[in-house]
Amino acid sequence: MKSRFQSLENVSEEQLPIAKHKLHGWTHFMGLYAGEHVAATEFVIGATFVALGAKTMDILIGLLIGNILAILSWTLITTPIAVDTRMSLYTYLHKIAGDNMTKLYNWANVIIFTVISAAMITVSSTAVRFLFKIPAQLAWYPTNPWFVLVVLAVGIIVVFVAMYGFNAVSDFSGICAPWLFVMFTSGALVLLPAIAQSVLGKTSLSGFGDFLTIGNESIWTGVNAAGEPGIGLLEVIGFAWAANTITHFGLIDMALLRYAKKKVYGLCTSSGMLFGHFVAWIAAGIMGAGTAVLLKKSITDLDPGDVAYYALGLSGFVIVIIAGWTTANANLYRAGLAAQAIFHNHSRKKTTLAVGVVTVIVACFPFVFTKMLPMLTYAGLLVVPVGGIVFAEHVIFPKIGFTRYWAKYRKLTHSTPAVTSWIAGLVFGFGLNALNVMSFYYLFIPTWIFTIILYTLMAKKYGAAEKYPEEEAAEEAYDREVEAFQEEQALTAPQPVKDRSVLSKVFHIISRTSLVITMILACIVMWGSPDMETYEVNRDIFYRYGFICTVLYFVFAYWVMRRRKALIIMPQTETAMS
Repeated sequence: MKSRFQSLENVSEEQLPIAKHKLHGWTHFMGLYAGEHVAATEFVIGATFVALGAKTMDILIGLLIGNILAILSWTLITTPIAVDTRMSLYTYLHKIAGDNMTKLYNWANVIIFTVISAAMITVSSTAVRFLFKIPAQLAWYPTNPWFVLVVLAVGIIVVFVAMYGFNAVSDFSGICAPWLFVMFTSGALVLLPAIAQSVLGKTSLSGFGDFLTIGNESIWTGVNAAGEPGIGLLEVIGFAWAANTITHFGLIDMALLRYAKKKVYGLCTSSGMLFGHFVAWIAAGIMGAGTAVLLKKSITDLDPGDVAYYALGLSGFVIVIIAGWTTANANLYRAGLAAQAIFHNHSRKKTTLAVGVVTVIVACFPFVFTKMLPMLTYAGLLVVPVGGIVFAEHVIFPKIGFTRYWAKYRKLTHSTPAVTSWIAGLVFGFGLNALNVMSFYYLFIPTWIFTIILYTLMAKKYGAAEKYPEEEAAEEAYDREVEAFQEEQALTAPQPVKDRSVLSKVFHIISRTSLVITMILACIVMWGSPDMETYEVNRDIFYRYGFICTVLYFVFAYWVMRRRKALIIMPQTETAMS
């Protein structure tokens, strides 16, 4: 018997709005953003703030304000569009701008995600480098052939996992978030007494005033690596806000937030911004400064492998490798998808392999992680105009009487307003940067506004101000047919069942207890070390048992995850038929 929705059965799922039965609750997004934004890059970015010469209060206040602005950007800009359309940015862009614009945008994404993946492979390689006593790679190019071999080895693993095993890595990334948060916090606590001893002459802190003194004199001193006055409050706020412009103003995270049941779930990004970026960046700065004190080196002479080892012992190797590995896999997978959209005659595995080869070559050059701050900002600037185009089409056009999806209704395969506005936005943004008109951390704001205005004016000239009643009626009818098709699919979709088994609960308790023990051990190092001799004893205990707790956590947390994923019950209709 033929289905009445036969025309939709051959349509790619990515081209349709997300079905209601596939939407997720707020806890899903809290875990998702915590896992993605507590990563290996935090070691690099946290230490970079120290090297750039930020002041302590500027860090504490600036990071808080900047990350709150980022949360609001996701909540007020990205999530409403994602929830309204239930489409990814790629699908929406194809709908309003045609093939040529989409191809250009996919090329931009290939470049951006390739560079980010390469940076994460390089970061993971610094931990392996440390194990084999290969010198730190601080130049923009590799200075040791063995480091290149390490990068190739780590990179090959990342590429093949992105090709074949991304789902397993994605699931594994989700259980990393609680452990990463504990380890970043613990690392800061473990190294603070060493910094206190060098600054205050004692290992303990009497209060917040002592912390500020330590920060101002040894961590965020207000003087950069060149001995000149460093960045100020506005720059700190700007970077914290701009670090993720690619995902909120640039709307890349429509792909994630289209699964949200409610628009308010944009606030769930706070798990990544406040715990990940705010806490982790501060903790990474403390760890970097503490390592510099212990090794009597400048923080600019350290890489993530150095910092992680002296803060966390063997667990430090795990955190750098896993955090870099999981982030690299996710971004390489995105790069492969974008490349496959361009070369659609080839499979995603082949395009991911091709992109992966380029990624590994780029990863051999350490500049990709040492220049992480400006690269993230410029990457955001590259895609922000596209976010402005979509925002104008979806939010502004209905308010001023223009027709949304007008290019589709006119059957245009090439949207001149979209392509021209994007190119002009890039010229405008990078032109402001070349003229040094303002801090490049804030360039995304005037660029976004400029693109919105230009696209709106050009779209009016090309037909957006006209009415298309027949086409709109056909679009509404199609949407109703898709909804009915998805409701039929929901009847036969497998339903997850909550795992209530005693064994899973025991394993869950063991995994969480290992995190609690790790934090307690770190607190003992911080507050139970009256002198350096006791501090070194407590620190060694933390190193030893903290690593054991790390192993226990991952073994049992992963076991619980596999047990829960195995529990799926088919709907009654299908069960009865079988």
